Amino acid sequence: MIEHLLSPLVCERFVADARYREGHLRVVNALPSRRVLGLHAPEMKSLAKQLSRFGGEAEMPGGVRVACRNGIEIIRCFEKFPCERLCYEETVVWGFLVNLEKCTLEQRLAMLAKYVPVLDNWAVCDAFCANAKWMARIEKALLWDSLQQWFASRREFEVRFAVVASMCYLLCDEWLGMVFDRIDVLGFEAIESEYRTVKGKPENVQEGCVQGKSPYYVRMAVAWLLAAALARFPERTREYVRRSQLPPDVLHLYVRKAKESFRTRHVKAF
Repeated sequence: MIEHLLSPLVCERFVADARYREGHLRVVNALPSRRVLGLHAPEMKSLAKQLSRFGGEAEMPGGVRVACRNGIEIIRCFEKFPCERLCYEETVVWGFLVNLEKCTLEQRLAMLAKYVPVLDNWAVCDAFCANAKWMARIEKALLWDSLQQWFASRREFEVRFAVVASMCYLLCDEWLGMVFDRIDVLGFEAIESEYRTVKGKPENVQEGCVQGKSPYYVRMAVAWLLAAALARFPERTREYVRRSQLPPDVLHLYVRKAKESFRTRHVKAF
């Protein structure tokens, strides 16, 4: 759709250095069906800002070029384009545009409702959440209510979106208990994942594999949220994890994340 705008920005090292390219692909760990061009976040963010201000051409199915005057019109093209044909970088830029546009909350939530179902990768999800500064400006009750449909989803990255957004914007004194109560009743076994669990490092990149129990990216998101909560609210977090109904593997991931963080490596996890 906007691959013709992305291609000139591809990292030269990604093209020329096979080892670097493999490392990049392993980190992103996109599904086999999702093409990765090889851009980095700053380039994608810069392009999104340009598209938001000045628009650009979108290439629709059949090769038809559509001149878009601004970011909203680019987003409308994304919404009409078959999402399975988008490359990884296009899904990231789409999310950046949703966050950048100046619009009403109702309009943004409508755009969000069409974007979140496209998420199929941890990096796309987390890039969106980290840059969704509008979530910090709206009433937290409205944000919380809007996340409930995604918490209740059976799709891995819709649930991860709700967890990571909560970690980014709702880990405060007033809402901490609500967040803990919600993750405590997540139905991990009912959440569907397109990734398969394997033992050891996959021989080839982009095989759609993880080295943890499914849905791995939801389990890891919950562990990350708990580690972040431990840094801000150590006593309340320890009190929660001691009584929680979370699976043992999620608590193990939480301890690992806490030990990896400079903020919590010397803080008791339980």
